[in-house]
Amino acid sequence: MRMATALSVTVLLAGGIGHAVVTGLDTGITRVDPFKDMKNRPQGGHGMNVLVVGTDGRDRITPEERTRYRLGGAPCHCTDTVMLVHISEDRERASVVSLPRDSYAEMPEHTDLTSGNKHHAHPVKLNAAYAEGGPGLTVRTVESMTGVKIDHYLELDFASFMRTVDAVGGVQICTSRPLKDANTGLDLPAGTHELNGGQALQYVRSRHIDGAADIGRMQRQQRFMAALIERMSSGGVLLNPVRFREVATTMLSSVRADEEFGTDQLLALAKAMHGFTPASSEFVSVPIGDMSFPVKGIGSTVKWDAARAQKLFQSLREDRPLAPARPATSAKAPAAVVVDVAPRTIRVQVYNGTRTDGLGRKVDDALRGTGFDTTRTPLTGAGREQARTLVEYDPRWDRSAKSLAAALPGAELRPVPGRGGTLRVTVGADYKGVTAVRAEETGRTGPFEAVTGDRVVCP
Repeated sequence: MRMATALSVTVLLAGGIGHAVVTGLDTGITRVDPFKDMKNRPQGGHGMNVLVVGTDGRDRITPEERTRYRLGGAPCHCTDTVMLVHISEDRERASVVSLPRDSYAEMPEHTDLTSGNKHHAHPVKLNAAYAEGGPGLTVRTVESMTGVKIDHYLELDFASFMRTVDAVGGVQICTSRPLKDANTGLDLPAGTHELNGGQALQYVRSRHIDGAADIGRMQRQQRFMAALIERMSSGGVLLNPVRFREVATTMLSSVRADEEFGTDQLLALAKAMHGFTPASSEFVSVPIGDMSFPVKGIGSTVKWDAARAQKLFQSLREDRPLAPARPATSAKAPAAVVVDVAPRTIRVQVYNGTRTDGLGRKVDDALRGTGFDTTRTPLTGAGREQARTLVEYDPRWDRSAKSLAAALPGAELRPVPGRGGTLRVTVGADYKGVTAVRAEETGRTGPFEAVTGDRVVCP
Protein backbone atom coordinates (compact mmCIF):
# COMPACT_ATOMS: atom_id res chain seq x y z
CA MET A 1 0.00 0.00 0.00
CA ARG A 2 2.76 2.48 0.78
CA MET A 3 4.24 1.71 -2.63
CA ALA A 4 1.82 4.35 -3.92
CA THR A 5 4.38 6.88 -2.74
CA ALA A 6 7.09 5.40 -4.93
CA LEU A 7 4.85 5.00 -7.96
CA SER A 8 3.75 8.59 -7.60
CA VAL A 9 7.35 9.81 -7.87
CA THR A 10 7.18 8.71 -11.48
CA VAL A 11 3.91 10.57 -11.97
CA LEU A 12 5.33 13.75 -10.44
CA LEU A 13 8.36 13.72 -12.66
CA ALA A 14 6.19 13.25 -15.76
CA GLY A 15 5.55 16.98 -15.63
CA GLY A 16 8.98 17.68 -17.12
CA ILE A 17 9.85 20.30 -14.49
CA GLY A 18 13.55 19.90 -15.19
CA HIS A 19 16.88 18.85 -13.84
CA ALA A 20 17.37 22.01 -11.77
CA VAL A 21 14.37 21.20 -9.59
CA VAL A 22 14.97 17.46 -9.38
CA THR A 23 18.72 17.51 -8.79
CA GLY A 24 19.49 16.66 -5.19
CA LEU A 25 16.12 15.20 -4.31
CA ASP A 26 17.56 11.70 -4.19
CA THR A 27 20.00 12.74 -1.43
CA GLY A 28 17.25 12.02 1.11
CA ILE A 29 16.97 8.39 0.07
CA THR A 30 18.53 5.80 2.40
CA ARG A 31 20.48 3.33 0.29
CA VAL A 32 20.44 -0.48 0.46
CA ASP A 33 22.03 -3.15 -1.74
CA PRO A 34 19.38 -5.84 -2.27
CA PHE A 35 21.25 -7.35 -5.24
CA LYS A 36 24.57 -8.07 -3.50
CA ASP A 37 26.07 -11.48 -4.37
CA MET A 38 22.89 -12.57 -6.19
CA LYS A 39 23.41 -15.42 -8.66
CA ASN A 40 21.27 -17.42 -11.09
CA ARG A 41 18.84 -14.56 -11.57
CA PRO A 42 15.99 -14.59 -14.13
CA GLN A 43 16.75 -13.26 -17.57
CA GLY A 44 15.86 -9.60 -17.99
CA GLY A 45 12.90 -8.70 -20.18
CA HIS A 46 11.62 -5.50 -21.72
CA GLY A 47 10.72 -2.50 -19.59
CA MET A 48 11.64 -1.90 -15.96
CA ASN A 49 10.56 -3.90 -12.90
CA VAL A 50 10.47 -2.32 -9.45
CA LEU A 51 9.81 -4.33 -6.29
CA VAL A 52 8.07 -2.02 -3.83
CA VAL A 53 7.49 -3.10 -0.25
CA GLY A 54 5.65 -1.38 2.55
CA THR A 55 6.96 -2.18 6.01
CA ASP A 56 5.09 -1.73 9.28
CA GLY A 57 7.75 0.66 10.61
CA ARG A 58 6.16 3.25 12.89
CA ASP A 59 9.14 4.85 14.63
CA ARG A 60 8.34 8.32 13.27
CA ILE A 61 4.61 8.21 14.08
CA THR A 62 3.62 10.67 16.82
CA PRO A 63 1.81 9.44 19.96
CA GLU A 64 -1.30 11.37 18.87
CA GLU A 65 -1.30 9.67 15.45
CA ARG A 66 -0.77 6.28 17.06
CA THR A 67 -3.92 6.76 19.11
CA ARG A 68 -6.07 8.44 16.45
CA TYR A 69 -5.31 5.95 13.68
CA ARG A 70 -4.97 2.79 15.81
CA LEU A 71 -1.23 2.34 15.15
CA GLY A 72 -0.32 0.91 18.53
CA GLY A 73 1.52 -2.34 19.10
CA ALA A 74 4.98 -3.46 18.16
CA PRO A 75 6.03 -3.75 14.50
CA CYS A 76 6.82 -7.22 13.17
CA HIS A 77 9.78 -5.97 11.08
CA CYS A 78 8.23 -7.64 8.05
CA THR A 79 6.67 -6.52 4.79
CA ASP A 80 3.07 -5.48 5.29
CA THR A 81 2.57 -5.16 1.53
CA VAL A 82 4.50 -6.38 -1.51
CA MET A 83 3.88 -5.08 -5.03
CA LEU A 84 5.66 -5.64 -8.32
CA VAL A 85 5.54 -2.54 -10.55
CA HIS A 86 6.36 -2.91 -14.24
CA ILE A 87 7.07 0.23 -16.30
CA SER A 88 6.69 -0.55 -20.00
CA GLU A 89 9.65 -0.06 -22.33
CA ASP A 90 7.85 2.79 -24.11
CA ARG A 91 7.13 4.35 -20.66
CA GLU A 92 3.45 4.69 -21.49
CA ARG A 93 2.10 2.09 -19.05
CA ALA A 94 2.59 1.08 -15.42
CA SER A 95 1.39 -2.39 -14.40
CA VAL A 96 1.02 -3.02 -10.67
CA VAL A 97 0.74 -6.60 -9.38
CA SER A 98 -0.25 -7.12 -5.73
CA LEU A 99 1.41 -10.11 -4.04
CA PRO A 100 -0.47 -11.22 -0.89
CA ARG A 101 1.75 -10.94 2.17
CA ASP A 102 0.64 -14.42 3.34
CA SER A 103 1.57 -16.06 0.00
CA TYR A 104 3.11 -19.51 0.29
CA ALA A 105 6.78 -19.10 -0.65
CA GLU A 106 9.87 -21.28 -0.86
CA MET A 107 12.61 -19.33 0.91
CA PRO A 108 16.01 -19.75 -0.81
CA GLU A 109 19.02 -20.87 1.20
CA HIS A 110 20.27 -17.90 3.25
CA THR A 111 21.79 -16.58 6.48
CA ASP A 112 19.34 -15.14 9.00
CA LEU A 113 20.17 -11.47 9.59
CA THR A 114 18.94 -11.59 13.19
CA SER A 115 20.46 -14.82 14.51
CA GLY A 116 23.30 -15.32 12.04
CA ASN A 117 22.19 -18.92 11.55
CA LYS A 118 22.37 -20.48 8.10
CA HIS A 119 19.10 -21.87 6.75
CA HIS A 120 18.41 -24.31 3.97
CA ALA A 121 15.56 -23.61 1.56
CA HIS A 122 12.26 -23.90 3.42
CA PRO A 123 8.58 -22.88 3.08
CA VAL A 124 7.39 -19.62 4.64
CA LYS A 125 4.87 -16.84 4.18
CA LEU A 126 6.18 -14.22 1.76
CA ASN A 127 6.29 -11.41 4.33
CA ALA A 128 8.73 -13.44 6.46
CA ALA A 129 11.49 -13.07 3.87
CA TYR A 130 12.16 -9.51 5.00
CA ALA A 131 12.31 -10.46 8.67
CA GLU A 132 14.84 -13.24 8.02
CA GLY A 133 16.98 -11.70 5.30
CA GLY A 134 15.97 -8.09 4.66
CA PRO A 135 15.68 -6.57 1.17
CA GLY A 136 18.11 -9.03 -0.42
CA LEU A 137 16.22 -12.14 0.60
CA THR A 138 12.93 -10.47 -0.28
CA VAL A 139 14.16 -9.79 -3.83
CA ARG A 140 15.53 -13.33 -4.19
CA THR A 141 12.27 -14.85 -2.99
CA VAL A 142 10.08 -12.77 -5.31
CA GLU A 143 12.32 -13.45 -8.31
CA SER A 144 12.17 -17.17 -7.55
CA MET A 145 8.37 -17.11 -7.28
CA THR A 146 7.67 -14.96 -10.35
CA GLY A 147 10.54 -15.54 -12.76
CA VAL A 148 10.69 -11.75 -13.18
CA LYS A 149 14.05 -10.00 -12.83
CA ILE A 150 13.88 -7.07 -10.41
CA ASP A 151 15.67 -3.92 -11.62
CA HIS A 152 15.03 -1.62 -8.65
CA TYR A 153 13.93 -1.88 -5.02
CA LEU A 154 11.91 0.70 -3.04
CA GLU A 155 10.84 0.45 0.59
CA LEU A 156 8.45 2.72 2.52
CA ASP A 157 6.83 2.89 5.95
CA PHE A 158 3.69 4.28 7.60
CA ALA A 159 5.06 7.77 8.12
CA SER A 160 6.14 8.32 4.50
CA PHE A 161 2.72 7.20 3.33
CA MET A 162 0.82 9.62 5.56
CA ARG A 163 3.08 12.59 4.83
CA THR A 164 2.83 12.04 1.08
CA VAL A 165 -0.97 11.99 1.07
CA ASP A 166 -1.06 15.17 3.13
CA ALA A 167 1.48 16.85 0.83
CA VAL A 168 -0.75 16.40 -2.24
CA GLY A 169 -3.82 17.66 -0.37
CA GLY A 170 -5.44 14.31 0.33
CA VAL A 171 -7.13 11.83 -2.00
CA GLN A 172 -10.73 11.31 -3.07
CA ILE A 173 -12.24 7.87 -2.42
CA CYS A 174 -15.74 6.70 -3.35
CA THR A 175 -17.54 3.80 -1.72
CA SER A 176 -21.00 2.49 -2.47
CA ARG A 177 -21.51 1.07 1.03
CA PRO A 178 -20.33 1.88 4.55
CA LEU A 179 -16.79 0.73 5.39
CA LYS A 180 -16.05 0.05 9.05
CA ASP A 181 -13.12 -1.77 10.65
CA ALA A 182 -12.75 -1.77 14.43
CA ASN A 183 -9.09 -2.80 14.17
CA THR A 184 -7.93 0.23 12.17
CA GLY A 185 -10.68 2.64 13.22
CA LEU A 186 -11.89 3.12 9.64
CA ASP A 187 -15.47 4.40 9.61
CA LEU A 188 -16.68 5.71 6.23
CA PRO A 189 -20.36 6.03 5.28
CA ALA A 190 -21.34 5.37 1.69
CA GLY A 191 -20.42 8.24 -0.61
CA THR A 192 -17.43 10.34 -1.69
CA HIS A 193 -14.73 11.24 0.82
CA GLU A 194 -11.58 13.37 0.92
CA LEU A 195 -9.06 11.42 3.02
CA ASN A 196 -6.02 12.89 4.73
CA GLY A 197 -2.86 10.86 5.30
CA GLY A 198 -4.01 9.12 8.48
CA GLN A 199 -7.45 8.30 7.10
CA ALA A 200 -5.92 7.01 3.88
CA LEU A 201 -3.64 4.74 5.93
CA GLN A 202 -6.70 3.36 7.72
CA TYR A 203 -8.38 2.78 4.35
CA VAL A 204 -5.52 0.80 2.83
CA ARG A 205 -4.74 -1.18 6.01
CA SER A 206 -8.28 -2.37 6.76
CA ARG A 207 -8.90 -6.08 6.22
CA HIS A 208 -11.83 -6.76 8.57
CA ILE A 209 -14.53 -4.97 6.59
CA ASP A 210 -16.05 -8.05 4.99
CA GLY A 211 -15.26 -11.66 4.15
CA ALA A 212 -12.88 -10.61 1.37
CA ALA A 213 -10.10 -10.01 3.95
CA ASP A 214 -6.72 -9.48 2.22
CA ILE A 215 -8.18 -9.69 -1.29
CA GLY A 216 -10.57 -6.84 -0.57
CA ARG A 217 -7.76 -4.91 1.09
CA MET A 218 -5.51 -5.26 -1.96
CA GLN A 219 -8.29 -3.97 -4.21
CA ARG A 220 -8.80 -0.96 -1.92
CA GLN A 221 -5.06 -0.33 -2.07
CA GLN A 222 -5.26 -0.36 -5.85
CA ARG A 223 -8.20 2.07 -5.84
CA PHE A 224 -6.22 4.34 -3.54
CA MET A 225 -3.21 4.31 -5.83
CA ALA A 226 -5.36 5.20 -8.84
CA ALA A 227 -6.92 8.03 -6.82
CA LEU A 228 -3.47 9.31 -5.81
CA ILE A 229 -2.33 9.31 -9.44
CA GLU A 230 -5.51 11.19 -10.34
CA ARG A 231 -4.81 13.82 -7.68
CA MET A 232 -1.18 14.20 -8.73
CA SER A 233 -1.88 14.45 -12.45
CA SER A 234 -4.90 16.76 -12.23
CA GLY A 235 -4.32 18.76 -9.05
CA GLY A 236 -1.61 21.12 -10.25
CA VAL A 237 1.28 19.40 -8.46
CA LEU A 238 3.08 18.75 -11.73
CA LEU A 239 2.81 22.34 -12.91
CA ASN A 240 3.87 24.11 -9.72
CA PRO A 241 7.62 23.78 -9.04
CA VAL A 242 7.24 24.79 -5.38
CA ARG A 243 4.54 22.20 -4.70
CA PHE A 244 6.41 19.66 -6.78
CA ARG A 245 9.59 19.95 -4.73
CA GLU A 246 7.63 19.91 -1.47
CA VAL A 247 5.79 16.73 -2.42
CA ALA A 248 8.82 15.02 -3.92
CA THR A 249 10.97 15.84 -0.89
CA THR A 250 8.29 14.45 1.41
CA MET A 251 8.07 11.26 -0.63
CA LEU A 252 11.77 10.59 -0.81
CA SER A 253 12.75 11.62 2.72
CA SER A 254 12.00 8.20 4.20
CA VAL A 255 12.41 5.90 1.21
CA ARG A 256 14.99 3.11 1.14
CA ALA A 257 16.15 2.22 -2.36
CA ASP A 258 18.89 0.46 -4.27
CA GLU A 259 22.05 2.37 -5.21
CA GLU A 260 21.12 2.76 -8.89
CA PHE A 261 17.78 4.46 -8.29
CA GLY A 262 18.73 8.13 -8.46
CA THR A 263 18.19 11.48 -10.16
CA ASP A 264 19.23 10.32 -13.62
CA GLN A 265 16.78 7.42 -13.54
CA LEU A 266 13.99 9.70 -12.30
CA LEU A 267 14.63 12.23 -15.04
CA ALA A 268 14.68 9.56 -17.73
CA LEU A 269 11.28 8.34 -16.54
CA ALA A 270 10.00 11.90 -16.38
CA LYS A 271 10.88 12.62 -19.99
CA ALA A 272 9.36 9.36 -21.23
CA MET A 273 6.17 9.41 -19.17
CA HIS A 274 4.92 12.94 -19.84
CA GLY A 275 1.12 12.90 -19.81
CA PHE A 276 0.80 9.93 -17.44
CA THR A 277 -2.80 9.55 -16.14
CA PRO A 278 -4.83 6.94 -14.22
CA ALA A 279 -5.71 5.36 -17.59
CA SER A 280 -1.97 4.73 -18.08
CA SER A 281 -1.90 2.46 -15.02
CA GLU A 282 -3.33 -1.02 -14.56
CA PHE A 283 -3.80 -3.05 -11.41
CA VAL A 284 -4.18 -6.75 -10.66
CA SER A 285 -3.78 -9.19 -7.77
CA VAL A 286 -1.88 -12.41 -8.43
CA PRO A 287 -4.42 -15.24 -9.09
CA ILE A 288 -5.11 -17.42 -6.05
CA GLY A 289 -5.73 -21.16 -6.12
CA ASP A 290 -6.23 -21.75 -2.38
CA MET A 291 -6.95 -18.96 0.11
CA SER A 292 -6.26 -21.21 3.07
CA PHE A 293 -3.41 -23.59 2.22
CA PRO A 294 -2.18 -25.28 5.44
CA VAL A 295 1.57 -25.62 6.01
CA LYS A 296 2.96 -27.46 9.02
CA GLY A 297 4.66 -25.11 11.45
CA ILE A 298 3.47 -22.02 9.57
CA GLY A 299 -0.31 -22.22 9.54
CA SER A 300 -2.68 -21.07 6.83
CA THR A 301 -1.07 -19.56 3.72
CA VAL A 302 -2.28 -18.23 0.37
CA LYS A 303 -1.41 -20.59 -2.50
CA TRP A 304 -1.18 -19.05 -5.95
CA ASP A 305 -2.91 -20.53 -9.00
CA ALA A 306 0.33 -21.71 -10.61
CA ALA A 307 -0.85 -21.77 -14.24
CA ARG A 308 -2.63 -18.40 -14.18
CA ALA A 309 0.14 -16.74 -12.17
CA GLN A 310 2.74 -17.97 -14.64
CA LYS A 311 0.70 -16.50 -17.50
CA LEU A 312 0.49 -13.17 -15.66
CA PHE A 313 4.24 -12.95 -15.03
CA GLN A 314 5.03 -14.03 -18.57
CA SER A 315 3.02 -11.01 -19.76
CA LEU A 316 5.20 -8.79 -17.56
CA ARG A 317 8.39 -10.32 -18.93
CA GLU A 318 7.13 -9.79 -22.49
CA ASP A 319 6.03 -6.21 -21.70
CA ARG A 320 2.39 -6.87 -22.66
CA PRO A 321 -0.65 -5.08 -21.15
CA LEU A 322 -2.52 -6.96 -18.44
CA ALA A 323 -5.93 -5.24 -18.66
CA PRO A 324 -8.18 -6.04 -21.63
CA ALA A 325 -8.32 -3.40 -24.35
CA ARG A 326 -11.33 -1.10 -24.16
CA PRO A 327 -13.17 -0.04 -27.31
CA ALA A 328 -12.63 3.57 -28.33
CA THR A 329 -15.60 5.91 -27.91
CA SER A 330 -16.31 9.06 -29.85
CA ALA A 331 -17.90 10.91 -26.95
CA LYS A 332 -17.26 10.94 -23.23
CA ALA A 333 -19.78 8.79 -21.36
CA PRO A 334 -21.76 10.50 -18.61
CA ALA A 335 -20.53 10.00 -15.06
CA ALA A 336 -22.00 6.87 -13.48
CA VAL A 337 -23.16 6.39 -9.90
CA VAL A 338 -20.93 3.92 -8.05
CA VAL A 339 -22.90 0.97 -6.62
CA ASP A 340 -22.02 -1.97 -4.42
CA VAL A 341 -23.11 -4.81 -6.74
CA ALA A 342 -22.17 -5.01 -10.44
CA PRO A 343 -25.29 -4.47 -12.60
CA ARG A 344 -24.41 -7.43 -14.83
CA THR A 345 -25.00 -9.77 -11.88
CA ILE A 346 -28.53 -8.44 -11.17
CA ARG A 347 -31.48 -10.12 -12.88
CA VAL A 348 -34.45 -7.78 -13.46
CA GLN A 349 -38.04 -8.26 -14.65
CA VAL A 350 -39.69 -5.00 -15.75
CA TYR A 351 -43.45 -4.29 -15.50
CA ASN A 352 -45.18 -1.26 -16.98
CA GLY A 353 -47.36 0.16 -14.23
CA THR A 354 -48.61 3.09 -16.31
CA ARG A 355 -50.91 3.61 -19.27
CA THR A 356 -48.05 4.75 -21.48
CA ASP A 357 -47.64 2.24 -24.29
CA GLY A 358 -44.11 0.96 -24.77
CA LEU A 359 -42.76 2.34 -21.50
CA GLY A 360 -41.92 -1.13 -20.19
CA ARG A 361 -39.78 -1.84 -23.26
CA LYS A 362 -38.12 1.57 -22.95
CA VAL A 363 -37.16 0.95 -19.30
CA ASP A 364 -36.00 -2.61 -20.02
CA ASP A 365 -33.72 -1.32 -22.77
CA ALA A 366 -32.40 1.50 -20.59
CA LEU A 367 -31.60 -0.80 -17.67
CA ARG A 368 -29.89 -3.25 -20.00
CA GLY A 369 -27.98 -0.36 -21.52
CA THR A 370 -26.40 0.47 -18.15
CA GLY A 371 -25.50 -3.18 -17.57
CA PHE A 372 -28.42 -4.89 -15.79
CA ASP A 373 -29.37 -8.43 -16.79
CA THR A 374 -32.98 -7.76 -17.79
CA THR A 375 -35.33 -10.48 -19.06
CA ARG A 376 -35.93 -8.53 -22.31
CA THR A 377 -39.62 -9.41 -22.00
CA PRO A 378 -41.30 -6.52 -20.15
CA LEU A 379 -44.85 -7.21 -18.93
CA THR A 380 -47.90 -5.11 -18.14
CA GLY A 381 -48.60 -4.47 -14.48
CA ALA A 382 -51.93 -5.50 -13.01
CA GLY A 383 -54.37 -3.17 -11.26
CA ARG A 384 -54.55 0.59 -11.29
CA GLU A 385 -51.83 2.90 -12.54
CA GLN A 386 -48.70 3.01 -10.36
CA ALA A 387 -47.83 6.52 -9.19
CA ARG A 388 -44.31 5.70 -7.98
CA THR A 389 -41.75 3.30 -9.45
CA LEU A 390 -41.44 0.22 -7.24
CA VAL A 391 -38.56 -2.22 -6.78
CA GLU A 392 -39.58 -5.51 -5.14
CA TYR A 393 -36.86 -7.87 -3.96
CA ASP A 394 -36.09 -10.87 -1.79
CA PRO A 395 -34.37 -9.63 1.42
CA ARG A 396 -31.48 -11.96 0.63
CA TRP A 397 -30.72 -9.74 -2.39
CA ASP A 398 -30.95 -6.41 -0.56
CA ARG A 399 -27.58 -5.13 -1.82
CA SER A 400 -28.61 -5.87 -5.40
CA ALA A 401 -31.88 -4.02 -4.81
CA LYS A 402 -30.05 -0.92 -3.60
CA SER A 403 -27.84 -0.98 -6.70
CA LEU A 404 -30.94 -1.24 -8.91
CA ALA A 405 -32.72 1.56 -7.03
CA ALA A 406 -29.70 3.82 -7.64
CA ALA A 407 -30.44 3.50 -11.36
CA LEU A 408 -34.08 4.51 -10.78
CA PRO A 409 -33.97 7.71 -8.68
CA GLY A 410 -36.96 8.05 -6.37
CA ALA A 411 -37.98 4.40 -6.64
CA GLU A 412 -39.56 2.72 -3.61
CA LEU A 413 -37.81 -0.38 -2.23
CA ARG A 414 -40.11 -3.14 -0.94
CA PRO A 415 -38.83 -6.46 0.45
CA VAL A 416 -40.81 -9.55 -0.57
CA PRO A 417 -39.62 -12.70 1.25
CA GLY A 418 -39.34 -15.73 -1.03
CA ARG A 419 -39.25 -13.71 -4.23
CA GLY A 420 -35.93 -15.25 -5.29
CA GLY A 421 -33.03 -13.82 -7.23
CA THR A 422 -34.99 -11.92 -9.90
CA LEU A 423 -35.82 -8.36 -8.88
CA ARG A 424 -39.12 -6.85 -10.06
CA VAL A 425 -39.42 -3.26 -11.28
CA THR A 426 -42.90 -1.79 -11.72
CA VAL A 427 -42.51 1.50 -13.58
CA GLY A 428 -44.58 4.33 -12.15
CA ALA A 429 -45.82 7.65 -13.50
CA ASP A 430 -42.90 9.39 -11.78
CA TYR A 431 -40.36 7.66 -14.06
CA LYS A 432 -37.89 10.20 -15.46
CA GLY A 433 -35.19 7.94 -16.90
CA VAL A 434 -32.46 5.53 -15.89
CA THR A 435 -29.25 6.79 -14.24
CA ALA A 436 -26.03 5.11 -15.36
CA VAL A 437 -24.42 3.04 -12.60
CA ARG A 438 -21.23 1.05 -12.27
CA ALA A 439 -19.68 -1.17 -9.65
CA GLU A 440 -16.59 -0.02 -7.75
CA GLU A 441 -14.58 -2.57 -9.72
CA THR A 442 -15.93 -1.79 -13.18
CA GLY A 443 -13.74 -3.47 -15.79
CA ARG A 444 -12.99 -6.56 -13.71
CA THR A 445 -14.72 -9.82 -14.58
CA GLY A 446 -13.38 -11.36 -11.37
CA PRO A 447 -11.31 -10.47 -8.28
CA PHE A 448 -8.03 -11.37 -10.03
CA GLU A 449 -8.66 -9.65 -13.36
CA ALA A 450 -6.65 -6.54 -14.29
CA VAL A 451 -8.31 -3.14 -14.51
CA THR A 452 -7.02 0.27 -15.57
CA GLY A 453 -6.82 3.06 -13.01
CA ASP A 454 -9.46 5.24 -14.65
CA ARG A 455 -12.04 2.51 -14.04
CA VAL A 456 -11.63 2.52 -10.24
CA VAL A 457 -11.36 6.23 -9.39
CA CYS A 458 -14.41 8.28 -8.45
CA PRO A 459 -16.63 8.98 -11.48
